[in-house]
Parts: sequence; C-alpha cells; structure tokens
Amino acid sequence: MKRLVGKDFVKSKKFMWSKKGTILIENVIFIILNVVFLSIIILFLARQSSGAFVLEENYAKQIALIADYAKPGMLIKIDMEKGMKVAEKNNFDFSKAVRIEGNVVYVKLREEGGYSYSFFNNVNLENPYPDTDSNNEYNGLYVITISEKNIEENQND
Repeated sequence: MKRLVGKDFVKSKKFMWSKKGTILIENVIFIILNVVFLSIIILFLARQSSGAFVLEENYAKQIALIADYAKPGMLIKIDMEKGMKVAEKNNFDFSKAVRIEGNVVYVKLREEGGYSYSFFNNVNLENPYPDTDSNNEYNGLYVITISEKNIEENQND
C-alpha cells in the first residue's frame, strides 16, 4: 500500500479539501450541526440545574431527612427563599408548596410538576405553612410542627 504525502494526500478523496483552499460542504454542515446540538444540550442542562425540579427534589429530601431525626414537640423552620422566588416566577401559590400526607412529603413549586419523598420516623408533621413577617408577606421560611402519631394511626400503618 502506497503512503500518500504532500500533493498526493491533498489530491486523495480521504482528505477534507476538494481543491486546494476549498472545504467540502458536507464537512461544513457536519460542524454546524454539531455546534447546534451541543449548544442545545448546554442550554437544557443550565435550565434544568437552576429550575424548579431541582429545588423541589432538594426541599422534599431535606424535609424528609429532618423528619427522620425529629422528636415530637419540635418546631422546624426551613429556609425556602429560592423556592419562593421560583414559585413566584412560575405564578404558583407559595402557601401550597409543601404538603405532607402520612409519611410522604410533597413539594411543588410549579403548576405541572412536583416531587415526593417519604420518611420513616413514626411522627406526624403537622401544619406546614409559610412564615410571614410583620407586613404579612412571606419571608421564605416554611414552618413544620412535629407531633406524636395517634395510637389509631400507628395501628393503620
């Protein structure tokens, strides 16, 4: 097999130049499509990492982990200021952001989404509500009260 060097290599079909100084149109299209594809992926990842889904997942897991170590009689305040801003941006009522049913924590910061996470501790998480300041405006904190489970609830579980 003959090794192509110099002008012979440029003349061969294996090289991306059709004539000296011109680039094949297939190579240009390939490069443009790759740049467009990579930019779409980067935009998607940047949007997802700062979006509501990541915060919903984070807050649900954080509340569930706190509930696993909580004792009856505790009052827990969770800083959800970023979540409040995202909920406002998505025109979602922040007072409905956290819901607890049984041993499952539901966090929702947008109309069409949400994330749930369960905890194992045998306690009730009661009355999750957003804390307000002196002007009755949300300050970004969510308040959760921990209480003992009733005997009937323990038998049902």
